[in-house]
Amino acid sequence: MASTEIYRYLIINQQHYRLDPEGYLIDIKEWTSEVAEALAKEEGITLTAEHWEILHVLRDFYARYEMAPAMRPLVKAVAQSLGPKKGRSIHLMHLFPGSPAKVAARLAGLPKPTHCL
Repeated sequence: MASTEIYRYLIINQQHYRLDPEGYLIDIKEWTSEVAEALAKEEGITLTAEHWEILHVLRDFYARYEMAPAMRPLVKAVAQSLGPKKGRSIHLMHLFPGSPAKVAARLAGLPKPTHCL
């Protein structure tokens, strides 16, 4: 049976990165800082040092638990890694408007968090 999945591609320096229909990287091993920057640009976000801190927390969380965290576990992980001031929903919403867990996971090259609409 042939697959009917529709993919789109992110192209950076003639390299093609396959994305799922919602824009998440298919192969997380292909993630690079350039991929993150390009995905952030699509979201209208310019990555700062604060964004990168969160992206690294997310990637560490994924390496440990093999899943991208939904909002509550993300807040907890950030608070444990970066302190209570940064581990607040309002801080994450400022950095990653809309749905911080989904947007940050996408930029970190991770799958869409479970339990996120």
